[in-house]
Amino acid sequence: MTAHPTALDIASAVDMPDLIGRLSPTAATPLYLQLQIRLRSAIVQHVLPPGAALPAERLLAEAFDVSRITVRKAMEGLVAENLIVRRRGMGAFVLQRMEKSFSSLSSFSQDMAARGRRPGSHWLNRSEGIVSPEEAMALGLSPGEIVCRFQRLRFADDNLVALEFTCVPMFCLGSIDVVEDSLYAALEKTGHRPVRALQRLRAVALTPDQAESLKVKAGAPGLFIERRSFLADGRSCELNRSYYRGDGYDII
Repeated sequence: MTAHPTALDIASAVDMPDLIGRLSPTAATPLYLQLQIRLRSAIVQHVLPPGAALPAERLLAEAFDVSRITVRKAMEGLVAENLIVRRRGMGAFVLQRMEKSFSSLSSFSQDMAARGRRPGSHWLNRSEGIVSPEEAMALGLSPGEIVCRFQRLRFADDNLVALEFTCVPMFCLGSIDVVEDSLYAALEKTGHRPVRALQRLRAVALTPDQAESLKVKAGAPGLFIERRSFLADGRSCELNRSYYRGDGYDII
């Protein structure tokens, strides 16, 4: 008996028609669109899981008995839908997307760990100084109070997903040096971990500086999330503003 192929054991494009469905040359739907629809369905249903490598265009064309132009057009449609990504010299891969839940208060590291992903950070700036008028208003602080500011890039399994700016009142940390990899771990240690938060989000076009940091083109779609977190006594303890790459994050 021949075992039915799965996305995880595909060695060549030969298995793809059996895995995702064959094309119909007599159907009214163009062949490129049929292939795009089948690939999209396989990706959405995780028949082709996140990170899976797709066979080369030439091999897919042979497997489905269509032209390479047909395959290329189908693939371009999936790239435009942010379902696959092309990597120079390596081929095409199913895009690995993350999900952000607003149903509970958790740190980025906790979000990633809960999804079986490996969180990572690259610090761009760590500093302390007098609170700005905008920060004072958002955090309910008095003029002259000291705050800690953090700017970093956030990664999931070495994939860059977000640019993050955070401002925390100094009384919550005592010293900026207590923050290592996780800000929430440091707040937990000092007894100032937030218990609730107000969050808002909106779609944005990334500015040239933001796009450069996130390794995308200026004007690329992004997701802006602002969070104000509070202690049990009602005091504000965190102002977080993050810009997520639009091609790698979903809200649930």
